Amino acid sequence: MAQINVPFDTCPCQPVKVRVDISNKPIIWVLGGPGSGKGTQCDKIIAKYGFTHLSTGDLLRAEVKSGSKRAKSLAIVMEQGGLVPNEVVLELLTEAIRANAPNSKGFLIDGYPREKSQAIAFEKAIAPPSAILYFEASAETLTQRLLGRAASSGRADDNETTIKLRLKTFLENNQKVLDQYPTKISRIDAETSVDAIFVEVEKVLDPIVAA
Repeated sequence: MAQINVPFDTCPCQPVKVRVDISNKPIIWVLGGPGSGKGTQCDKIIAKYGFTHLSTGDLLRAEVKSGSKRAKSLAIVMEQGGLVPNEVVLELLTEAIRANAPNSKGFLIDGYPREKSQAIAFEKAIAPPSAILYFEASAETLTQRLLGRAASSGRADDNETTIKLRLKTFLENNQKVLDQYPTKISRIDAETSVDAIFVEVEKVLDPIVAA
């Protein structure tokens, strides 16, 4: 049985562990390089399966807007382009899963983990993934897609030099994550059509949902 242990303060000297039961609720890690189409496929997965979609980027931005105690320090780190400590990211994920657990049909963890240490920490804090969807495309394809997006996005990080660096960093770290889960990875060709890709996604998720 998968459970999440979330501490909350009922006494300053003795935090109490609250156990949240997420048994029989799939946890799907959705991985793929920038430009691989993860967002489009997540939308289709949500529409068919009703999973709760958790993107670490969205969670961080929502936290900054919330005005919480963490918001100010997070805003400074993100504005300076720094890396938010994994402990904070994992805490936000845990809180989101805990909040949605009673009514969720499953969880899509989008773009996380990005490093081997994050994968290990996620398993310890929450649960192992039920499956990993890895949307695979060549560096050349991803570069061209991102450059095409850059033409209209106006994003400062959408230039060829930065894109190649982002892809190199992603590929190096992502492979270390994938190497830990050889039996749970479904590599999906992300260079075909949106609908063809989703057919492959369904082949992975249908048996999990039916189990």
